[in-house]
Amino acid sequence: MKSIWITLGTIFAGLAVVAGAFAAHMLERAWGDDPRRLEWVETASKYQMYHSLALVAVGILSWQSRSWAARVAGISFMVGIVLFSGSLYLLAWTKMKWLGAITPIGGVSFLVGWLFLAIAGLSAPRGLSPPSNDTQA
Repeated sequence: MKSIWITLGTIFAGLAVVAGAFAAHMLERAWGDDPRRLEWVETASKYQMYHSLALVAVGILSWQSRSWAARVAGISFMVGIVLFSGSLYLLAWTKMKWLGAITPIGGVSFLVGWLFLAIAGLSAPRGLSPPSNDTQA
């Protein structure tokens, strides 16, 4: 379970790059009539990237300890990415205004994630380093 956070973080980060590139190269032409749509996708991909990197940090902290706080942070960041970024992507794509009501729930989830990442960091052992490998080549 320790490396799952790094794996998920890197996957979400890659998808953020794809979404940002798609917005920059395709959506401006397709959605030139409403610049807010492009802004929504740019905001979604930016916050997705920040929180993808936070998932990687959760994974690094998880190398040292089985911190319940790190686990809560990771889950919160994932929920935040899905709800915050996902709702903005869908809002841009569909223009269904009710999706905007979901976005703040994702934002609160991000805040919860940062709080628990701070708790995990405070409780992490000193000298944070990758796990030792007793079998050396």
